[in-house]
Amino acid sequence: MSLFWFQIEHLPFIILVMVIAFSVHEFAHAWTAYKCGDDTAYREGRVTLNPMAHLDWMGLLLLVVAGFGWAKPVPVRPSRFKHPRLMSILVTAAGPFSNLVLVFLCKLVIAILNAAHVDLSDAMIETLNVLFFYWVVINLNLLIFNLIPLPPLDGYRILEQFMPLHLRIRMMQYEQWTFFLFLLLIFVPPLRAMTITPLFSLRGPILSGIDALLAVFFGHPPTTATV
Repeated sequence: MSLFWFQIEHLPFIILVMVIAFSVHEFAHAWTAYKCGDDTAYREGRVTLNPMAHLDWMGLLLLVVAGFGWAKPVPVRPSRFKHPRLMSILVTAAGPFSNLVLVFLCKLVIAILNAAHVDLSDAMIETLNVLFFYWVVINLNLLIFNLIPLPPLDGYRILEQFMPLHLRIRMMQYEQWTFFLFLLLIFVPPLRAMTITPLFSLRGPILSGIDALLAVFFGHPPTTATV
């Protein structure tokens, strides 16, 4: 029985996909903030796809071992936005949206390879299938996980912007306790199984939607990298 949530021989694929997924996610936050008028992340060198600017190595290690981790948060100053609440939502949503885009691009590559009937060796097909599988699963997990409305996740920051001022103040007062609740849901297996784990069933409908869209152009959905 493996001590990890993946086969150990797949570790290089896991690390590669996680580095790309985290880097693109944080870059999307930083780039969107810069375009909305806040250059804080830009001045700190975060508007880049260079993984060294975004990765927290302890967070990456924990993600590999336990399936939960983090990257360096992108500094944002909403007061610099012309429309602070709207642009804060855009900046926050850009991260999870970038992971959805990565899933779509992966499925698009699969569809193109299927349509082109590229002649590949069995070893190459097996390698690509493993890479595509983890690419889709990890990015979908990041998408869904980050939209959970608990601090410090993106979903919570988006929810804040829709709340009236008095409720936002109340949320800030109790934020440390809701963060503690978040930690409990993550690290207590029975609680995680009842709350967070069921959310990942949304991967299926998301992939079905992407496959349906690609089928419009290719006549059939991609046939690999399913979850």
